[in-house]
Amino acid sequence: MLAPKKAKFRKWQTGRRRGARLNKPETRGITVAFGSFGLKALTQARITSNQLEAARRALVHSSGKSAKIWTRVFPDRPFTQKAAEVGMGSGKGDVVGYVVDVRPGRVIFEIDGAPEAMAREALRKAGTKLPMRVRVVARE
Repeated sequence: MLAPKKAKFRKWQTGRRRGARLNKPETRGITVAFGSFGLKALTQARITSNQLEAARRALVHSSGKSAKIWTRVFPDRPFTQKAAEVGMGSGKGDVVGYVVDVRPGRVIFEIDGAPEAMAREALRKAGTKLPMRVRVVARE
């Protein structure tokens, strides 16, 4: 799974899942820059590194050998969880994984070198592994 090599802070503050800031459209990474087709987020979500890896594997598996794939997001935000059956209090839980905050409009994956029908189907399959609504977009 993807994780940063080192971090300035081991645990981050939680932040807000539903805010005006999170539902505003993304301004960076909104166009297909490297490949011919991309997978664009339509809703806001936090994608875990496990979900990102599952989507990447589905994309690689169904895109053929000649396809080149780019992942445009990286999970660098740690999330914590307290152990099972532990009472309230006594501090924050341990870091269990990493997520990336994705806002609407962000391109998550790009693909090139595959026929259009195959690329669209591969991106559609990858999108089913992600916890948000997505759309397959072509390069302008």
